[in-house]
Amino acid sequence: MDLVLTATALCVAMMFCLWLIHFPLRNAAIVDAGWSLGMPLCAFVYALKGGGWPDRAWLLVAMTTLWGLRLGGYLLFTRVFGHPEEGRYVALREKWKTNVPLKFLLFYEVQALLCGILSLPYLLASTNPNPGFSVFEYTGAALWSIGWVGESLADWQLWNFKSNPANKSKTCRVGLWNYSRHPNYFFEFIVWIGWGVYALNSPNGYWGLASAFVMYFFLMKVTGIRPTEAQALKTKGEDYIRYQQSTNAFIPWFPHDVQKSRQATARSAE
Repeated sequence: MDLVLTATALCVAMMFCLWLIHFPLRNAAIVDAGWSLGMPLCAFVYALKGGGWPDRAWLLVAMTTLWGLRLGGYLLFTRVFGHPEEGRYVALREKWKTNVPLKFLLFYEVQALLCGILSLPYLLASTNPNPGFSVFEYTGAALWSIGWVGESLADWQLWNFKSNPANKSKTCRVGLWNYSRHPNYFFEFIVWIGWGVYALNSPNGYWGLASAFVMYFFLMKVTGIRPTEAQALKTKGEDYIRYQQSTNAFIPWFPHDVQKSRQATARSAE
């Protein structure tokens, strides 16, 4: 418990600093980059003080750091530095109206607390003293690799699409985005499943999977798909509605033929 409190306290301090920085930047989206860097911070604390088998703990630090630096860097350079504040944060300012800075401070610190809660698989794996990698660590690392590569590819495809001025106000259907409306979120979930599986060989390791399903809830209902789609409907309108009708929201699959589906429905009604 002391380890979790220490890691969470460091995340709280980091988020407070980012909250201060967001004022001159005029962009609250820096919290997203901070969250992705808070997770490696937790993993580092657990590896340093957890007392588990070092190879298991430090491999997890390496995976978490690689994930956090890539995601954090991507978010900083595509949503923060040199960019206007993202629509969902503008919407929060309009919704809150009064005491906005204080409410954003609370918002930032909730992200810090989430870092502590979601770092459970790191804690479990990093306090496991048993030497040697098991099939769970190998499988978890393999799932993490698939998720990391898939998420990186999805982010690169979206960035490349948005970099073309001709695509302004258009919906990205390039590459992985042709098979899922949110492939980045799908592969992010695979990353978290990988960390949960990685912890399964540790005492009470099954609790590590809880973090993956908490993340799934947030991706689907809170900070992921729901607000992202609401903003996309505002900016892309009918084009995004057609995209919703033809493409799975989460799990990648082949696009639906909307016209054929409507015709089949009409025939069955006759």
